[in-house]
Amino acid sequence: MTTSAKPKLLTIRGLKIEGRSDETWMPIVNGIDLDLHRGEVLGLIGESGAGKSTVGLAAMGFTRDGCRISDGSVNFDGIELVDASADTKRGLLGKRIAYVAQSAAASFNPAHKIIDQHTEGPVTHDVMSKSDSEADAMKLYAKLRLPNPDEIGFRYPHQVSGGQLQRAMTAMAMSCRPDLIIFDEPTTALDVTTQIEVLAAIRNIVEEFDTAAIYITHDLAVVAQMADRIKVLLKGDEVEEADTRTMLSAPTEDYTRSLWAVRSFVRPEKPPADPKATPVVSIRNVTAAYGKVTVLHNVSFDIHAGRTVAVVGESGSGKSTTARCITGLLPPRQGTIAFDGQELPADYRKRTKDQLRQIQMIYQMADTALNPKKSIGEIIGRPVQFYGGLRGAKKRARVEELLREIELEPKKFYHRLPSELSGGQKQRVGIARALAADPKFIICDEVTSALDQLVAEGILKLLARLQDDLGLSYMFITHDLATVRAIADEVVVMKDGRVVEQGAKAEMFAPPHHPYTDLLLSSVPEMDPDWLSNLLAERGADNIGDAAVDKM
Repeated sequence: MTTSAKPKLLTIRGLKIEGRSDETWMPIVNGIDLDLHRGEVLGLIGESGAGKSTVGLAAMGFTRDGCRISDGSVNFDGIELVDASADTKRGLLGKRIAYVAQSAAASFNPAHKIIDQHTEGPVTHDVMSKSDSEADAMKLYAKLRLPNPDEIGFRYPHQVSGGQLQRAMTAMAMSCRPDLIIFDEPTTALDVTTQIEVLAAIRNIVEEFDTAAIYITHDLAVVAQMADRIKVLLKGDEVEEADTRTMLSAPTEDYTRSLWAVRSFVRPEKPPADPKATPVVSIRNVTAAYGKVTVLHNVSFDIHAGRTVAVVGESGSGKSTTARCITGLLPPRQGTIAFDGQELPADYRKRTKDQLRQIQMIYQMADTALNPKKSIGEIIGRPVQFYGGLRGAKKRARVEELLREIELEPKKFYHRLPSELSGGQKQRVGIARALAADPKFIICDEVTSALDQLVAEGILKLLARLQDDLGLSYMFITHDLATVRAIADEVVVMKDGRVVEQGAKAEMFAPPHHPYTDLLLSSVPEMDPDWLSNLLAERGADNIGDAAVDKM
């Protein structure tokens, strides 16, 4: 039976949603219609601010603070959610309707073990006992390829990687075997090899339990593997909708075709760095550990002036740990970190203010990296005052100059809070905060992974311009090989805390590759609905999730 022949589970008609700005209600979603059948996956795509997540939340009868459903109907299996009572919604949410958020790190309670948060839903909804739910959690963890599925749930959220936590959230959403799951960018934080496993597991579980899903993403190649149909949104309006193959091969609207054409930006290739020049940052034979567990093994590479070195690898490969060693947050057990030829103290607390100033970071999740209670002017102004000693009018002028550098109008953004900015605007503020110290070297930790492709391209262009204008050097931590192609001069490939290959970008993308580099390159999704199925077949596994269970 095709999905369109199955009963309708969700019907949305004339959905209008407004958001409050000061005392005025402004339109966010403008009369969207949506149908979803049992067992069907609908992809929602569009740039930042298109209304994707807002529509996804409305499918549960929910809106964010400061928003309201002003008109329309949201009917889930005969239940009208727009005017449903709080008790009715509580009975549905978690049991029959589940949600997988983009940022698992911001969604889990850090004070409770993962397994206790997983079992809360099934126990509260009388789906199963706590012991049965724990046993079921372990099976779901195995399906989602989590390591040590029998014990990982008994860790706290901070004791697992971001990719592992995202998979744990997906397992938690599936704990009650809901009829509908809203996936809001569920693989954004995952490296390409892990993403394949999670996409395969999600697709198999959706098929196994005949679950309907709304899959929200900015990654067009990912939605091509997951969705039966695709709906394109722009500024709260529907642009077009069609089955996935038709949408990919023959979109009818210019805006959709523009989405298909993103990631055209590639920096011109630079001449090789002078091997006799002193690197801005030199990592030599660094070995580091968390407690008794060694996580970096004899890592060495250089970053020269005005150049970008991309450090790539799967979750847990040691990319971010290397960054922590460079910044002095994790003193290495062996090896040295040098800046402009001078060895840095291993512990940041022993570094001078100028040494601290010269090395700055831009973080992956701007949502959690910016203080939600401080204005944009205050956030950028703090390092201006701390490192530059500026106060009063001079401080204000420098902050406004930095806002113009990141292409945000000072009059509009100086007094805003982070909650009043889009994801791309928040990331620009993160860039300005790093620039406020007037550094020579910036670590960019997955700075575009949470952004849609149009916004991400704008951030990459901004970083490239700033590098040219200010002579900056970048270490670009990423799992996105399209980003590597766009901005990197050199590439360092890491696996299990070791450097397995490094060299100029052109050399790294030209065969022959190290087997692990080849695995990474072959794992980048393509705009072909059959790509994932073909890849799994080539690798000898039609069902990665079930293969993991068989190995238990």
